[in-house]
Amino acid sequence: MLRVELTSLSSLPARIGTGGGPLVVMPFIDARAAQRAANQLAGRAGCGGLLLGVYDDSRAGFVTVVNRVFAASDAPHVAYLAQDAFAGRNWLATALAALTRAGAGLFAFNDGKWQGQLAAFGLVRRDWAAPFYDGGLFHPGYARHYGDAELTVLALAGAAFAYDPHAVLVEVDWDKDSSSVEPADRELYRRRASGGFDGRVRDPALLARFS
Repeated sequence: MLRVELTSLSSLPARIGTGGGPLVVMPFIDARAAQRAANQLAGRAGCGGLLLGVYDDSRAGFVTVVNRVFAASDAPHVAYLAQDAFAGRNWLATALAALTRAGAGLFAFNDGKWQGQLAAFGLVRRDWAAPFYDGGLFHPGYARHYGDAELTVLALAGAAFAYDPHAVLVEVDWDKDSSSVEPADRELYRRRASGGFDGRVRDPALLARFS
């Protein structure tokens, strides 16, 4: 079972140790929702590790919170999700097994929406992800959206993407489909896609994805 710890971005320690197990990062702005989600996620993980909920007390944004935790941690595998995640049984154990079996760098959870096309909630292998953005997980220019899209394209381009529909991690947000995407995030994604994401991707079909 995952160990659950809740902290705030302003109180985040300089180093986050996990003892070699997986780390699950959950940025949040609603403490009650976060605690409820964390308990459910921990109980259904199917393996040990640390679930770290981080209150975004400065409203830095999802990407900044995840990047800060990723850079401060030593976990070989790091999952990212939101406070509205609801897990199926053995969600993390199944994802770890699939990632290892495929020798992949990024695993996309079955979030009930993207059907393995996008790692909206994902699990990464540190040694694959860390070189892309100077030790962060996502490109730091994004605030809330499209960081996961860019990471997905990088994984697909490098044949490093894995998916198993049995690893269920549903995003329960009643207003998600009608909510707007950050225009600045969309524009940044399009600019970066036009440059092949720092020259790492050449396939036109992949570069047009999610634009």
